[in-house]
Amino acid sequence: MKRLITHVAACSLVMLASCAPQTETENAPSENADLTVAMIGDFKMQDTTDPITGQKATGFHAAKAEFERLHPGVTIEFIMMPWSNYVANTQAMIAGSQADVYQMPGVNDFAAQGLVEPLEPFIEEDDDFDLGVYNDNLVEGWKVFGPDDDTPQIYSLPVLGDGRFIQYDKLLFEQWGVEPLSDYPTVEEVIDKAKQMTGENPVTGEQNYGIYFPGTNDTALTLANLMEGFGGEWGTGQRWEDIELHFDSPEMKQALKAMVELADYMPKSFINGQGNERWLTPSNNIAIGINQGNGNLKTIYAQSLQDRFPIVQNFKNENGVGGMFSGSPLAIGKTSKNKDLAWEFIKFSASEYFQRFLWEEWGATPVIKQAAEWESIQEMELMEPVLEAMTNAVTPRYPWASSQPRYILQAKTEGALTGTMSVEQALEEAQQESMEWIEVGRVGM
Repeated sequence: MKRLITHVAACSLVMLASCAPQTETENAPSENADLTVAMIGDFKMQDTTDPITGQKATGFHAAKAEFERLHPGVTIEFIMMPWSNYVANTQAMIAGSQADVYQMPGVNDFAAQGLVEPLEPFIEEDDDFDLGVYNDNLVEGWKVFGPDDDTPQIYSLPVLGDGRFIQYDKLLFEQWGVEPLSDYPTVEEVIDKAKQMTGENPVTGEQNYGIYFPGTNDTALTLANLMEGFGGEWGTGQRWEDIELHFDSPEMKQALKAMVELADYMPKSFINGQGNERWLTPSNNIAIGINQGNGNLKTIYAQSLQDRFPIVQNFKNENGVGGMFSGSPLAIGKTSKNKDLAWEFIKFSASEYFQRFLWEEWGATPVIKQAAEWESIQEMELMEPVLEAMTNAVTPRYPWASSQPRYILQAKTEGALTGTMSVEQALEEAQQESMEWIEVGRVGM
């Protein structure tokens, strides 16, 4: 396997229209293209060399050539946009009809605005395509509501997989004489073991920290998963007009109190997203990492540390479900002038060729069942729990995950973690401000 890698904007729903266009893309759309596909992330058209491993990754020019080979006479262009501000950038691109197919983790909001094409008519009319090609839970996980739907429908199909999980340093556990984490650890177990391994390492004499999560970006999602570990739910509903948030629930308060306690077992700079510079390295000084992602695998395998950093599942509720459903799907823009060809690309994205290309060149976790048989997957034991994590996340995806309530909850959580407000105040304000934001959107519907 050649390469393993794989902040979003604070605006969406009806308010997305007010976001200033700030599209920063690798290449502008070509007027000569028959099909334009917008991708998000570190993808490049040209070949690249990984600065850590020195391994080369084939650029998207190869995928372009393969799609054009399969569709003679067609010209396809890729636009690469960064993760930063991707919601507003995507909105701007759709408003300008700049692409036909969009990588769209925030599909919930775009579908609600009627900006993407429903895919079920394409699926029903295509005898050569079977949704069974995808891993369990993924198609259902990306179902959302369009403006006139009574039940969730398919407006996108998965292209990049991702599973959040917990990881720990087996060596530090041994040095401290602590039992390894369970495959499905409880919040209480993690807190207890993090506490035991904070302080001076009894073998090396170095300062160790029991746990880490970044105090930026994903803080709200970390909190939500802890809440699920205590048996709570983020709320109810999927359409904005139906959504009721439970940000101030007893389980959420219990989860935030747990996060405040965990802060005592972390580097003080965690609140700024720092302090984990040695995580997943031979000199690591942190015992447990929560809300981890599949991008870790590249770092681990490049250093031959795969046996030192096992993976276990996120916190789960009594039904064995927990953690945000993540990854990315592809959607067809409503303004696309070539929707049939756009559908052909979405089918292409589920092919063994394209999924292998994303995985073996760019480290994106595959979304098709066939991938479990690939040698490049089977030779990596850590991929087994990662693929499992993709199937036991909360589905459908949190509808607020790419919207303003996430950033409200995040800001209030950071307030509690820094001691500027109490747990109760933080969550009561998060609930009130988030519901007020939703109500403004409801009035505009």
